[in-house]
Amino acid sequence: MSAYTALTRAGCAASVRDRTTLFFTFAFPLSFLVLFGLIFQGQQVEGGLSSINYIAPGVLSWGVGNACVFSIGFALMQWRRDDLLRLIWRSPTPLRTLLASRWTLALGVALVQAVLFVAVALLPFFGLRLNGPWWAAVPLLVLGVTAFLALGVLVGSVADTPEAVAAIANLLMVPMAFLSGSFFPDDLMPGWLRTLAKALPLHYLNDGLTDALGGRGDLGDIAADCAGLALFTVVFGLVATRVFRWSNES
Repeated sequence: MSAYTALTRAGCAASVRDRTTLFFTFAFPLSFLVLFGLIFQGQQVEGGLSSINYIAPGVLSWGVGNACVFSIGFALMQWRRDDLLRLIWRSPTPLRTLLASRWTLALGVALVQAVLFVAVALLPFFGLRLNGPWWAAVPLLVLGVTAFLALGVLVGSVADTPEAVAAIANLLMVPMAFLSGSFFPDDLMPGWLRTLAKALPLHYLNDGLTDALGGRGDLGDIAADCAGLALFTVVFGLVATRVFRWSNES
């Protein structure tokens, strides 16, 4: 068995056994979908689409980004605090193999989240309609997972305690969710806030999934959102390589 396979299996087993992680990964964001779906039930937004066509992709985007940032952020902080990163540095298994296994797990989680959230939103009570090229959600999720994992590596590299990881991650993800329109249609926000949101990675994942699942845009719009996520991946990755630490003493 390769190191990558062993690490992926171990990470999957640990995640499945952790009920708290399962709750905050799946049930917690799903509760926002149900809540805001009930609040805006039957309403329409700009373009004549049902509000659920905006809410479901938005909450899914936030859930995916949140899971990525928190999972790798806590893992890197814990590995560095326990000196596991320094042992990995001296072992035949390169760090990229460890990160690749975490990326695979995060992508699997994102796909499960997507199936679960869309299945709930498709219930007649909420009434989501897949009017767009829904298959384009797959490359968006791949790029979104990569971008937010890179952000999570950055968070896990600068935080030394669980409390610091939670504080930094929430400081980034909660305002980003509201500014990017994850919890309500972004056309309800002032124009200057919608312009500001374009400087946030969650905007592009949210916008792209809304185009793919909600039918708001076309493949050209989705391609532009994919490009935005790719750009943020490069930026976060470059910054993370500069601040990454193998131990708390370095």
